[in-house]
Amino acid sequence: MYKVLVIEDDVMMSNMLSMYLTEEGYQISQAFRGDEGLQLASSFLPDLILLDLILPDLDGIEVCMEIRKTSNVPIMILSMKSEVSERVQALKSGADDYLCKPFSMHELTARAEALIRRSNVIYGEAASAAAATAEISDHQEEMIQLDVERRLLLVRGQLVETTFSEYELMKLFLAHPGKVFSREELINAIRGFDSFVTDRAIDVHIVNLRKKIELNPKEPRLIRTVWGFGYKYTSQAAT
Repeated sequence: MYKVLVIEDDVMMSNMLSMYLTEEGYQISQAFRGDEGLQLASSFLPDLILLDLILPDLDGIEVCMEIRKTSNVPIMILSMKSEVSERVQALKSGADDYLCKPFSMHELTARAEALIRRSNVIYGEAASAAAATAEISDHQEEMIQLDVERRLLLVRGQLVETTFSEYELMKLFLAHPGKVFSREELINAIRGFDSFVTDRAIDVHIVNLRKKIELNPKEPRLIRTVWGFGYKYTSQAAT
């Protein structure tokens, strides 16, 4: 049984979400404040977090960033705010999905299933994913690898935290070095058919990944932009 943590200060909304998801077979824990949510994120160890942006004590973005310091659990933002700038800010803070209120419960569960499935369904690919590496800079020994069990990147010998979506993108790039991916292909790889995400969201994830793996993110040598189409990953940085 998968576990979902609902961090939502609206008691009626929280109870409705909890009731519906319980009927769908999930184990639910509720928090009505940001600090309670942070405590439960550590003790309850959820498979997915549903997070409201407006909380009585902490901003939802703050909560998201705090969770990201210690966990790669998928986080879906639930918010009345529909502006693109709000979605981009949430993604930058480490969120994996963004759903605007009011929303369909069917859409919520479809997105929840997609996020949890992609977060857990990597064990069958573990051997090939772990073997997928790429050389970086001018040194043969400096590698980028996936730590599959902990869902982390090993960048030049250092473990680097990633969001769920960043990890999935990097896994795809490492498995297909040199292949040019359109933004639509990258969206489908991390979201699934039923989930909504914009081209801008992909660009944000790429910017964040470059900050984590490139020696100079402003002049990327690993994740290259293919203008007018998408991105590709080069298995060895150009000298």
